[in-house]
Amino acid sequence: MDDLDRRLIDLFATDPRIGVLEASRRLGVARGTVQARLDKLTSSGVITSWGPDLSPAALGYPVTAFLTLEIRQDERTGGGHDTVGAHLAEIPEVLEAHTITGAGDLMARVVARSNTDLQRVIDLVLANPAIVRSSTVIALATQVPYRVLPLAAVVG
Repeated sequence: MDDLDRRLIDLFATDPRIGVLEASRRLGVARGTVQARLDKLTSSGVITSWGPDLSPAALGYPVTAFLTLEIRQDERTGGGHDTVGAHLAEIPEVLEAHTITGAGDLMARVVARSNTDLQRVIDLVLANPAIVRSSTVIALATQVPYRVLPLAAVVG
C-alpha cells in the first residue's frame, strides 16, 4: 500500500457514498486510477466489504457480552471448533466467534435485547452438547469500537 491507497481508503471510510468520479476529483487522479486501485485493494482482501455498518443497539440489541466457551475437542464425538463454530453461526445474536488460547477454546461476542434476554442467547449457545462450560462477561461501555482504519495509516 502506498500513500494514494491510504488516502483512497480514508476517503471512502469517511464518505462511503462518494463514488469513483468524485473520489478521483478530490484525490486529483484519473477515474481509472481510482477504480483500478479499488479493484486491487478488493481483490487482495484489504477492502473486505462495501456494505453499511449496522448498530446492534439501534436494531434493539443494546447489551453486548463476551462468552468464553470450553468445548469437547474430538470431532468424532460431535465436538471440535468447526462443529461449534457452525452451531454459533446459526444464532443471529452471535456477532463473531474466535478460537482462542488461554482458559477457553472459543470466544464469542453476542448481543441481546436486555440482560434477561441475554440468558436466552446464552441458552441457545449452550444447546450444543459439544460445549462443556462457559463464562460470560457483559460489556458496560465501549472505550474503543472495532476499527481497522488506523492500521492502514501505519502499513507500508
